[in-house]
Amino acid sequence: MATRSLFHSLRCRLTNGVVGGNFTRNAESSRFSKSYSADAAIGSSLVEQSLESEEKDDLRSRIFRLRLPKRSVTTVLEKWVGEGNQITVNELRDISRELKKTRRYKHALEVTEWMVQHEESKISDTDYASRIDLISKVFGIDAAERYFEGLNQASKTTETYTSLLHAYAASKQTERAEALFRRIIESDSLTFGAITYNEMMTLYMSVGEVEKVHEVIEVLKRKKVSPDIFTYNLWLSSCAAAFNIDELTKILEEMRHDASFSEGWGRYIDLTSIYISSSRVANAESSSPVVEAEKSISQREWITYDFLMILHTGLGNKDMIDQIWKSLRNTNQKLSSRSYICVLSSYVMLGHLREAGEVIDQWKESKTTEFDASACSRILNAFRAVGLEDKASDFHLLLVQKKCILEMI
Repeated sequence: MATRSLFHSLRCRLTNGVVGGNFTRNAESSRFSKSYSADAAIGSSLVEQSLESEEKDDLRSRIFRLRLPKRSVTTVLEKWVGEGNQITVNELRDISRELKKTRRYKHALEVTEWMVQHEESKISDTDYASRIDLISKVFGIDAAERYFEGLNQASKTTETYTSLLHAYAASKQTERAEALFRRIIESDSLTFGAITYNEMMTLYMSVGEVEKVHEVIEVLKRKKVSPDIFTYNLWLSSCAAAFNIDELTKILEEMRHDASFSEGWGRYIDLTSIYISSSRVANAESSSPVVEAEKSISQREWITYDFLMILHTGLGNKDMIDQIWKSLRNTNQKLSSRSYICVLSSYVMLGHLREAGEVIDQWKESKTTEFDASACSRILNAFRAVGLEDKASDFHLLLVQKKCILEMI
């Protein structure tokens, strides 16, 4: 069996069992580490808030002095009004937004509840959408669904539909999401943008059903919805998972002619096209890793680089994998489990076990992404399933040496 064919089969298996399942921010195995890193990041901010609260006696300070979820924001709001103070909707929105950022979801929800009860005439579609998101976090998907269905028809808007769809996607409720998405695309009275379609594609990537991403793209095109950079991100990744190089090239050409993309993205597209067609850059001036093309772009806007590793593995370009991996590690963005799995399988596929061992060590030492031994076992099983017994044996020995698995599995 040819290397490319084997790698194609391997990537499909890994996508369904490993890569796809870890694509998004809601991977179960990394929730604790996400919580830990986020808490650390906001720690100094909370200290400042605490000190500030001791000095001030405004509404925000009183609410943020509540330390335990059991304590009621509603009581604070009622007392504030009882003392003759005024509360504006914008002030409540800002407080709720800050509480949500620090994951104080129950208190944020109580603030929005007060808004609905006392300022209903001023409540916006975005406010209702925020409540759906908060309800799903505090009381679960069923409660969020009941709240949405209980809204009057005028409040069932693009924002609220998309918020519920996001809740389904985050909890991997595929059947519910698909049913809601059908309602969305059949709607004649509402107009939905790319973000709604992105939610559906994110769900399919997260559960390993990458072939359905193209179906969503077809609906998006039929509805004449303009894709955004995250749409292209998901679309490219789904094609890469299937090793569909022809489709990748077509997508890049479409991006090139999309008027909404900046000159910086043009440079990215040029570099990526060269990588795909010839596996090398044309001249020294363009030889920096593609990851560095736009360092200022946020995590949400990133085009994922797993497909570049896949392409270079199929071409046997170990040096390019080294460059991409080095650049990814040197950015200030958090590496996902998917990134570790992708580079690890690439190195093993090319027979570079020393580098694969280094990746395992880096992953185990990572403070942001918890090491997943079961993912390594699935990689091992995927090698065996496509007939790469030598690769599987080498990888098995490496995992034993790194104390990732037992001797016999």
